[in-house]
Amino acid sequence: MTTTLVKAPFKADHVGSFLRTAPIKEARTAYANEEIDKEALKAVEDTEIAKLVQKQIEVGLKSITDGEFRRSWWHLDFLSGLEGIVEFETEYISNFKGAKTKNTAIKVVGKVGFNNHYMLEHFKFLKEAVDQYGDGSQVAKFSIPSPNMLFTRIQGDEYYSGNQEEFYNDTVAAYQKAIQAFYDAGCRYLQLDDTSWIDFVSEERIQAVVEKLGMDVQDIIDTRVRCLNDSISKKPADMVITMHICRGNFRSTYITSGGYDNISDAIFANLNVDGLFLEYDDQRSGDFEPLKNFKRNDQTVILGLITSKFPELEDPELIKERIKEASQYIPLENLALSPQCGFASTEEGNKLTEADQWNKIKHVIKIAEDVWGNN
Repeated sequence: MTTTLVKAPFKADHVGSFLRTAPIKEARTAYANEEIDKEALKAVEDTEIAKLVQKQIEVGLKSITDGEFRRSWWHLDFLSGLEGIVEFETEYISNFKGAKTKNTAIKVVGKVGFNNHYMLEHFKFLKEAVDQYGDGSQVAKFSIPSPNMLFTRIQGDEYYSGNQEEFYNDTVAAYQKAIQAFYDAGCRYLQLDDTSWIDFVSEERIQAVVEKLGMDVQDIIDTRVRCLNDSISKKPADMVITMHICRGNFRSTYITSGGYDNISDAIFANLNVDGLFLEYDDQRSGDFEPLKNFKRNDQTVILGLITSKFPELEDPELIKERIKEASQYIPLENLALSPQCGFASTEEGNKLTEADQWNKIKHVIKIAEDVWGNN
């Protein structure tokens, strides 16, 4: 069965990660303890991902992911699979409010490149499962970190010896190859997750990044826009690429607060993505006024009005009112609805149950149907 992508991102969509199931957690622990081998772990992952695909289809989602079940982190697993990048244990640093992550990081040890990345097989398995269990209306969606999560977060380390232009060019080239490779594997819906934009949501963070880089804040923003746009500039015409922005998501905590005011021109007018997933589930994200800089009629803004951090279901009428408010700035047909982030950006997951998670997804779908009709 071949799926033709025509409508993504969907009016009821989601960021991608799901709470790891008990068999996944048990198998990953057993593998870490050298009690099972990689093939045994993969067999459990395959089984659980197939179940997850069926569950997503059952509840009515059209964008279907593997829940990032094979990953530990939303970003490090992919980045460390690029040529020239390695993962390592570092001194413990946590930016999250009241929660401690694992002390894992990445560094550049050679020329950055993309060659036969292992996650291509992850996507192929997902695509086969969607084709097997779907009815042709669903699309296999895959998420990878934005190129900004490498170029603007790592700064080239020692390998590039301060040659940022070379590091930039290699990063962009690697992502162009990655996008084409996923396309060749059958991917028509790719999401780039990018938390680098939180550098501009508060004056405190702006000051810190300016001091660190020694650049004007607008130059820093322009560089991040250029990095993403250059990376996706060769994407095939029938491939949808979206970007997700959030302010941190680990064990139901966050990194920072602040609105989109300082980056509204950059993300709404200058980014060449097909859709923007925006965190908007509480006051930490600011108001809708920055949406006024929306310029592209061919772009969708997916409002993350439903929280993935806590189990309580939002008042549907309040969510509809917020969608109506946002439509004062962006035409209703260019809006969509989703949770503000995934349910498990890391394998630890947020503080809610699997039942809570699916109730949230059903909540998104029902509200979207009330507002826009069926997907």
